[in-house]
Amino acid sequence: MNAPSVVPLVNLLRAELSAYGGLLALFDRQQAQLWRREIDPVTDTSREIETLAAETAQNRAAREAWVTGFAQENARPADSTLRQLLPLFPADQQALLSALIGEINHLLHRVRRRARQNHSILARAVELHRDTLALLSPGRPRIYAATGRVAASGDSALSLRAAG
Repeated sequence: MNAPSVVPLVNLLRAELSAYGGLLALFDRQQAQLWRREIDPVTDTSREIETLAAETAQNRAAREAWVTGFAQENARPADSTLRQLLPLFPADQQALLSALIGEINHLLHRVRRRARQNHSILARAVELHRDTLALLSPGRPRIYAATGRVAASGDSALSLRAAG
């Protein structure tokens, strides 16, 4: 059996790894902006995250397509994971591929954790904002959505009126 060329796969894995690293850096920046209460930069960073997340999804799809094609070429199920296909590669290449897979999985875990943290911070900030508005306009009752969360009031900003 001829040894498969791993160069295209390594390039795809490196692109994916780079994208996840970029996402983690953006989520870290966003979290720092949240702690410093820098609203406009948080919005800008969120847009950057959305753009890079779309690119990352494309990188992942390209890698998955390569793996699916490779699996089919080697009479393996199309849904085989890259880790399952590692024995088909020469031993010296398996170590590189395994390291890249491990690093991608590690970064993906960190990206997800940071995204959850940022989401929690943002959700808490919104909740505090609503509580502040409720203090400024005590006649307005809290309205709860079917999910059990406080429903967003479309005109809460209008409740702040000048005295007199």
